[in-house]
Amino acid sequence: MTSLESTSQSGHKDGQYRTEGLAVVFRDDGFVILPELISLRACDELIETISTAAPGKPGSRSLLGLPAIDRAAVALQQQLITMGLMGEAHRVVQCSLLAKGVDATWSVTPHQDLSIPVSDRVDTPGWSGWSRKENVWFVQPPTSVLEQLIAVRLQLDDHASETGPLEVVPGSHANGRLTSASVSRHAASRVSCIVPRGGVLVMRPLLIHSSSKPRAPMPRRVLHYLYGPPLPAGISWATLRR
Repeated sequence: MTSLESTSQSGHKDGQYRTEGLAVVFRDDGFVILPELISLRACDELIETISTAAPGKPGSRSLLGLPAIDRAAVALQQQLITMGLMGEAHRVVQCSLLAKGVDATWSVTPHQDLSIPVSDRVDTPGWSGWSRKENVWFVQPPTSVLEQLIAVRLQLDDHASETGPLEVVPGSHANGRLTSASVSRHAASRVSCIVPRGGVLVMRPLLIHSSSKPRAPMPRRVLHYLYGPPLPAGISWATLRR
């Protein structure tokens, strides 16, 4: 069972999170870093799970359904609800593996996450960019839906500063959906998000973000959980389970 460890924002264990101001920071900056949110034992369990489910792969979009993955999703959500960072109506809709290492030294240019996984293609005004990935439909919903999404990136390995950490532009989520040119203009003000092992980066997917190539030949495995609100009638979340 995934076990959670309570720490303060500064990383000092004191039996409870000092949650004052977290919701305000998340609202204004579009992200917060929460150190050591799960135990190192839980990290080891998750690494073992993904090593079996996606051996040697730099990524996967369909990890929900694996018991350890699902337990972590529930445990993380419970903590974020307690901290005022997520609502009760949200549900986990996807878990992706993002893995860098000796044989996977990829980088990602500045962008916003605009697509969500849905069960079927339903041609509806305001829903565009339909695509099919790993046998699942993805679509770009209206901005009003994108603004409600919450991504939780769980860091499973040490040495985040050396293995291509995520870089974000604080506050850029408040500008809504941006053109490619606007994303490029804002990208100069990126900051690195150094998340310790067992910690999470909670972010709004509309936040401009990127990542560089690793500087050291060490693994960087991140579980990217996506939580979403109920969708409008006629459109439903995909069941991204194995």
